Amino acid sequence: MTPQSPHKSLSKPKLGQNFLVDDSARHAIVDALGDISQRTVLEIGPGHGAITDILAGRAKRLIAFELDRALAAELTFRFRDQPHVQIVEIDFLKADLNVWIPAEETADVIGNLPYYITSDILLKLFASGAEGRIARAVLMMQREVAERVSASPGVRDYGLLSATAQMNAQVANLFTLPPTAFSPPPEVYSTVLRLEFVPRFAELDVDPAGFEAFLRQCFSQKRKTLRNNLRSAGHSPEALAGTWPPCIPEQARAESLDLAALAEFYRALRTWQAEA
Repeated sequence: MTPQSPHKSLSKPKLGQNFLVDDSARHAIVDALGDISQRTVLEIGPGHGAITDILAGRAKRLIAFELDRALAAELTFRFRDQPHVQIVEIDFLKADLNVWIPAEETADVIGNLPYYITSDILLKLFASGAEGRIARAVLMMQREVAERVSASPGVRDYGLLSATAQMNAQVANLFTLPPTAFSPPPEVYSTVLRLEFVPRFAELDVDPAGFEAFLRQCFSQKRKTLRNNLRSAGHSPEALAGTWPPCIPEQARAESLDLAALAEFYRALRTWQAEA
């Protein structure tokens, strides 16, 4: 696992790689996946294999996606005698996960999310989770990003990323690692999250594409009220007045509201639009 900070490192200037060297941390990360003896595990960014070594001894099947050609070659050679381990030299964002997950099965995911593409990778995982292909993920990311992913409504860090993540998964903040857990030490702390993919779209009676678009409208300007954001998105004053839920204060901001309240508003607006 190779956590990557937004700052360039001396090890890999282009990729900003910082390699996990804390032995207890690498075991704790794998332990967080639970029993994987009958599971296919997808690893993002194995690096020198600190996590891969442990996974190879526990997983039924391990697919590790490594963008760095030299590292991919190193790992391919190391695990050459373990047919259940496959190293794939590819950008994880470009990988078709359905190719690597056995039909009629789900997979687990583990790895680091580089700072600059954290949201893109999360969205890819959410989509696979919604399709029923991924069951659980244990992910390391920059602490500040992890705090946004796991934030609750009403706190400063709660926003679109929080709402989207929690619409798609149950999020648990597990532990944080200091820079000294890596070599070379990054300039940031890294936090490990566990996501259990349990999408709530059916529970809240909303369609995924429409509700996700609505969430983007609600959170478009953090300092604006929900009403002003929705008006800026094209919802008329009449539509807002006619559908405003009693559970939402008039001057509320989206970050103060839970998903159930926002889903109620979305359903009311959809009914209004259908009848208009």
